[in-house]
Amino acid sequence: MRKASAMRSSDATRPPAPHDFESLRATALTLLTGGELDASDPVCARPLATLSERAGGRLAQMVPGLIWPDLPLEGRPGHVTSSYGRLRMIATAWATPGTAQHGDDAVAAKVIDALDLLHERHYNERLNESGNWWFWEIGTPAELSRACVLLGDRLDVGRLKAYLAAIDRFCPDADRRAWRPEASESGANRADKAAILAFRGVAGRDADKLVLARDGLSDVRDGGRNSVFGYAESGDGFYRDGSFIQHGTVAYTGSYGLSLLIAVAETLALLHGSPWEITDPGRRVVLDAVERSFAPFVHDGLLMDTVRGRAVSRQEFSDGVAGHGLTGAVLLLAQSAPEPYRSRFRELAKGWIERGAARPYLEHADVPETRRAVEVLDDKTVEAALGPVGHFVFPSMDRVVHRRPGWSVAISMSSQRVSAYEAINGENRHGWYTGDGMTYVYSGDPDHYGHDFWPTVDPYRLPGTTVDTRRREDLDFSAYRPANAWAGGVALEGRYGVAAMELRGDGVSLRARKSWMCLDNAVVALGSGITSHDGRTVETVVDNRATEAQPYVGDGWAHLPGVGGYVFEGIRMLTDTRTGRWRDINTGDDTQAAFEPVSRRYVTFWLDHGTDPAEDAYTYVLLPGASRAGTRSFRGRRPVRVLSNTDRLQAVEVRRLFGATFWAAGSAGIVSADAPCVVMLRRASERVVLAVADPSRTVDVVRLTLDRAARGVRNADDTVSVQLGKRPVVTVALGGSLGRSHSVELTAYEPDNPRYDR
Repeated sequence: MRKASAMRSSDATRPPAPHDFESLRATALTLLTGGELDASDPVCARPLATLSERAGGRLAQMVPGLIWPDLPLEGRPGHVTSSYGRLRMIATAWATPGTAQHGDDAVAAKVIDALDLLHERHYNERLNESGNWWFWEIGTPAELSRACVLLGDRLDVGRLKAYLAAIDRFCPDADRRAWRPEASESGANRADKAAILAFRGVAGRDADKLVLARDGLSDVRDGGRNSVFGYAESGDGFYRDGSFIQHGTVAYTGSYGLSLLIAVAETLALLHGSPWEITDPGRRVVLDAVERSFAPFVHDGLLMDTVRGRAVSRQEFSDGVAGHGLTGAVLLLAQSAPEPYRSRFRELAKGWIERGAARPYLEHADVPETRRAVEVLDDKTVEAALGPVGHFVFPSMDRVVHRRPGWSVAISMSSQRVSAYEAINGENRHGWYTGDGMTYVYSGDPDHYGHDFWPTVDPYRLPGTTVDTRRREDLDFSAYRPANAWAGGVALEGRYGVAAMELRGDGVSLRARKSWMCLDNAVVALGSGITSHDGRTVETVVDNRATEAQPYVGDGWAHLPGVGGYVFEGIRMLTDTRTGRWRDINTGDDTQAAFEPVSRRYVTFWLDHGTDPAEDAYTYVLLPGASRAGTRSFRGRRPVRVLSNTDRLQAVEVRRLFGATFWAAGSAGIVSADAPCVVMLRRASERVVLAVADPSRTVDVVRLTLDRAARGVRNADDTVSVQLGKRPVVTVALGGSLGRSHSVELTAYEPDNPRYDR
């Protein structure tokens, strides 16, 4: 359940002043077109020229009575939505000063004729929904409502009324599913519908629709139960730990979460300063999400695939495109956000734009985005924010991100709470192992995942996964949640951490226990208890990198120029060129991809556990960004000491850091635990800092015994109590903490004892 926020409701339904709707439409036009730009400025001329070219191309392809031959409409609601989208784009060009189509009567007439055809045959209030409901209730009305705003008075009263009646039939409010009224909208779907209502209200000068838009975001109808401005405790929405879930169990920050942010930013900006302004104090949930939920997943302008679900299979929606969408939304959100949000948003966006070499923002931004970006880039008082450095755990969606200057590592896990994959509407047909510990390394090549990675990578050898090598059928309308309870991690001082997942193979006997120890310059990966009895080979994939670089393999180590180093034992390597088609992984009606083959060269490192392994194990180290010499030196120095790697305990020590996954009660020498948990400890002079978490959410209390005397408690969470002495006991109340980290800082004796100064 959600805690309802204070909110405005029907008290703001006073009749608007005569100028309100004119002012609102002017605001809406600026949002949709960017307003006037200096066409003589090369930076501004580019998006105008691009829009003109795109609109001109679509106009030239139009066929009377058919509209576009590549989008047959009969029985294809996805193609209907795509057709409305193209018409909205042409209408944008018509309404945008500086384009070749601006104000052209013939262009407006052609758009309106096509809108009439769509309305008469494929989208009107007399029809019933067929196929995917989303096209009827969100996709098409989103495009049509904006097209109505753009065309304005070019639509006569009767025609506008007819178009709006169709929108009202399928998107009457943001609260309920039109075809299934018992289903309450939540998350991105609610936010998208609220934005539709806002633009529809402007187009039709309808105050009641604007009230529904505003109140829909807050879910006034149901007392805030599904408000996008409240934290979720289950189901869809933002969680207090920074997670975002849609479809009940899928980690979707970079897809549905992004859609929600864009829709809320548009609605806030559109209604700002009007009688329908959104004043719900719960807005801070969305405002806080920019830095809490999104920023950790942005690497140099790229919105990481680890939180984009089935959207990774959309050819036209790469991590770079998603990152641009986030940047644009944050800049728009800054316009109506109070301080300190406004300044921080501008700093974040400026940093993403300046570091976004993989997909330069100003080379791809549309007219409104360009206008906002140029303004913040030219503002010398705005200092570009650096990428975050730290360790981030998102327990409610089984995701971990470890970041250092120049590189990031993200780990995708799954459990009985969070789906390993979702494959619906013809999308993500080869996503079998994306939630089985897939490890994303952002280092060197900034376009690694964005440039034809998903149709060409071997989907049976995704980095970080341990897999049964059976052949799989294409996925279709399925989502899989494994039976394991254990997935998550612990963060120490926001800088170091341990991630761990119990792997239970999908439809096979494979079992494994996997941990990742995330350090200053390395990620140590441990696997244990690897067992299978299905008569097939089991493999653990260290990396599967799309690169033209030539790998160098040494004795127990390897290096990939532009990527980093690997330290291992018994690794196998393959260098090959792989060819695939986007269409093979996405046949969606509105996202279907190209049949043309694409190719990339890959270097794959993996460990072979043989056929039917029993209690097998592995250890390897990732050194993102390391040089060849640095990798060789790391291997020679062996700074990481593996204390244990069994199905009961996985533990490592490096210098003054200790990390462990206690799958059961046990002792690693430095720390003993009387119950399952993950632990990270750091020694610093006279201090010992300890963090513990329960990724399984099954332990009420854990007692940790340390082998170093402590004489005081400097800081402790209210869930932690300490019994001091030569072997201090730290008791942590884990029950009900939903996988979050608990910390304590102790003052230790014997700061100069060499045992602790390794």
